[in-house]
Amino acid sequence: LSPVCLGSLRRAAIMWKVLFAIIPPTDICSGWATFWVALACVGLVTMIVGELASMWGCMVGLPDFSVAVTIVALGTSLPDTFASKFAVIFSPDADAAITNVTGSNSVNVFLGLGLPWLIATIYHASTNTVYITPPGSVGFAVAIFSPLALLALLFLVFRRFYFGAELGGDRNMAQLSGLFLVTLWLTFLGIILSQ
Repeated sequence: LSPVCLGSLRRAAIMWKVLFAIIPPTDICSGWATFWVALACVGLVTMIVGELASMWGCMVGLPDFSVAVTIVALGTSLPDTFASKFAVIFSPDADAAITNVTGSNSVNVFLGLGLPWLIATIYHASTNTVYITPPGSVGFAVAIFSPLALLALLFLVFRRFYFGAELGGDRNMAQLSGLFLVTLWLTFLGIILSQ
């Protein structure tokens, strides 16, 4: 990259450097202070990204659902992608990468949905109001996602038995495997966004 481009990237990143500079070192409170402050910072960044994506979607005329399933989902999943990449590089097998993906998604689904619903239910019970969320288009999205996810899992099982590994192997086959998984994601997006 050119020096001008690097300088621009450094200036753009200064806000994030300052934000994450407030995270205390791990020797305070046996690392718990680091964990909770970092978690709060990640939550703040997630809120900012969500709001910016929603505003951008409004400016270009995209509905919130389309922005959520593309821009926000991609933005929140990229850190997991990089974590999985490093897990593959530094681990003797693919288990760390696949466990990272499934663990992250289970947190997103079970905690990311369950905790807000629990808080909303407790709040509405304390104010004697009824908590009802009208159904949206998430049922259709889950109906499309589930068979595609099953196909991806079956593909990994197939690779394990046919090639002896979930990841890697022959360069051409590894690239075709990656292309197949990206095609599943693009298929999901194509079907969901066409509704």
